[in-house]
Amino acid sequence: MTTLPRIDGFTDELIEIRHDIHAHPEIGFEELRTAGIVSAYLERLGIAVHTGIGGTGVIGVIEGKHGPGKSVGLRADMDALPMDEETGLPFASLSPGRFHGCGHDGHTTMLLGAARYLAETRDFSGRAILIFQPAEEGLGGARAMIAEKLFQRFPCDEVYALHNAPHLDHGQVRVMSGKAMAGAEFFDIVIRGRGSHGAQPNNARDPIVVATQLSQAMQSIVSRNVNPLDAAVVSITQLHSGSAYNVIPQSATLSGTIRTFDDDVAALIHERIRELAAGLANAYGVEIEVDIRNIFSVLENHPEQTEALAAAARDIVGDANVADLGRPAMGSEDFADMLKIVPGSYCWVGHAGDIPVHNPAFVLDDGILPVGASLLARIAERRLNEPVEMSATQAVSA
Repeated sequence: MTTLPRIDGFTDELIEIRHDIHAHPEIGFEELRTAGIVSAYLERLGIAVHTGIGGTGVIGVIEGKHGPGKSVGLRADMDALPMDEETGLPFASLSPGRFHGCGHDGHTTMLLGAARYLAETRDFSGRAILIFQPAEEGLGGARAMIAEKLFQRFPCDEVYALHNAPHLDHGQVRVMSGKAMAGAEFFDIVIRGRGSHGAQPNNARDPIVVATQLSQAMQSIVSRNVNPLDAAVVSITQLHSGSAYNVIPQSATLSGTIRTFDDDVAALIHERIRELAAGLANAYGVEIEVDIRNIFSVLENHPEQTEALAAAARDIVGDANVADLGRPAMGSEDFADMLKIVPGSYCWVGHAGDIPVHNPAFVLDDGILPVGASLLARIAERRLNEPVEMSATQAVSA
């Protein structure tokens, strides 16, 4: 492994930054302190900084010293999860119910490391656009930045991002061209019945009975309606109802997520959920309200940029550590919305540790920081130093 020596030289600083962000986690659209750390660090490096984009998003622009050229975007997410931490780390979260359980503190720090390297060397043409994004965890941070004209204000010819991967060995990198991560919807289904004394169920229209029937019926959608060759998931993750042992409640709520790689499959699942709900509402004499919201687009990596990202990864971690992901992941990532506008690619970088993300005991290995920073810096340098006919930035100015 050959991480960039300049980045190795300030790895201790990166670790200190990461630990500070980790101890003060902020959930989506509340990343005021984190955005302040990012902005101050970039300004100290002489980087042009733009704040408040998409709420708490931060943009840094680094001009290369070799004149005009392409613009390459590098994106990191900044938000934590609304969950408690159980790691016992000396720099553990100081905020109850807030935890960097997905490693976004590491992603932010890696991009800061790449920013320092690129700002100190500037050995490229064109511009590196640093995108520090809020609210990746299902709150629409990418869409918020795009809605505020992210790519019109800061045109990018390409855009890249990465994610830590505790299921891979330290320094392993996985790439995948095409559809690599699922699109996702979240749903809430409210069943409104009629409450009664628990000893008099004949006077009730029990929403819990309907909720359990609907939950079971929904589990048959993928197995009995979706083509077996099309991957899909319907998961009910919450069931809320009732407040006492002897009261049949007025209402019950089912919530969960749908994951697919195809819009037609998603539409089929939506239709079947609504049909099942309507049938049970009629059968049991209750009202059922179905709310299905698209949260993540399918993440589709572009072939040229995926190969470029793999080549940059081979520079940093060696040929033996870079491979194709093999099969798409059912997880979702809102970087997908950026890839629908600008060609680019997203990869996974392994680190020591075997506890999965979104687990209260998840620990990010600090040893991944110089690896991720080096990879982000290298892909920017490689692509910005390649000749192009006309960049997005030049096309806008023309």
